[in-house]
Amino acid sequence: MQELVGRITALDPEVSETLKVITYFDALVGAGAGIDALLRAAATLSGVTAGIVHHDRVQRRDPSGRRVDGDPVIQAPTRGIPGGRVWLERGDTHIVGDEMVVERLALAVTLTLARHEPDAAVEIVVDADRPLVDRVAALARLRMDGSRRVRAVALPLDDDAPGSVPLTAAAGIVRVLLDDGTRAAPARGGVGPWVSADRLPESWDAATTALRLTDSAHPMVDAGELGALLLVAKAFDPAAPPEDVTVLAGLPRRSREILDALVNTESLRAASAALGMHHSTVQARHGALTQELGYDPRSSLGRARYLTAELLLRLSER
Repeated sequence: MQELVGRITALDPEVSETLKVITYFDALVGAGAGIDALLRAAATLSGVTAGIVHHDRVQRRDPSGRRVDGDPVIQAPTRGIPGGRVWLERGDTHIVGDEMVVERLALAVTLTLARHEPDAAVEIVVDADRPLVDRVAALARLRMDGSRRVRAVALPLDDDAPGSVPLTAAAGIVRVLLDDGTRAAPARGGVGPWVSADRLPESWDAATTALRLTDSAHPMVDAGELGALLLVAKAFDPAAPPEDVTVLAGLPRRSREILDALVNTESLRAASAALGMHHSTVQARHGALTQELGYDPRSSLGRARYLTAELLLRLSER
């Protein structure tokens, strides 16, 4: 992420500042920072006093980190949180970045408060670092038996499906949903394999990997259908992609669309029909793409190589 911020700074300073704010708050949440630390961060980033009211209790911090007593005169910009709201004391003057700071403050506070409320049980049961005894106790709070058949579903942060809980994962801040077979499939998300409830961390780990594989063409990915490819995806290092991935990434989008059709249809004529192209044109493109890839994507081994490279490319593009 730091490398990405550095690149974007040279292209668009305003966007880079937004990424820095997101990265900063994500790091605080991941480290288990408390409400005071989050307020100090918001005040430091914005240069004005930041505040929160939660169940009628008001807390405020100025840019130097000192506590500010009393009720605020100004609460703008502001965002709602469960049981209250957070704000910056800027007023009507618009400063670039204020909206992002207060938005990430609200999200970070919501996650922090959730750790001390019933929803924290969901976070505990999918946490592989928690002792089994803690996870079993959390399952009891959720009225789940350890042997119950269940799976974890990883949802994008903006999908506030009933029963979902936001938390920090390897893919950033996402939502976790526990599915016992009674929930409808998500429109977009990563679905973990079915496990006994006391093994939910395994399902959650797979679900977050599956979420990273989603895109517009694959809005929902079921880790249970990936088989051995899931192990390949987990071992993949985007910083050192294999040559098959690098070559595929260098192709124009139309070439990749043609490759998808070549690999996922039974014949060149079927691929031509799917693409709306003449058969001879697709045949020529097949030959040219075989040369560029270094293998025939329609052969048995070539199909496996292409599908694996395409899957890993989705991971590197997120």
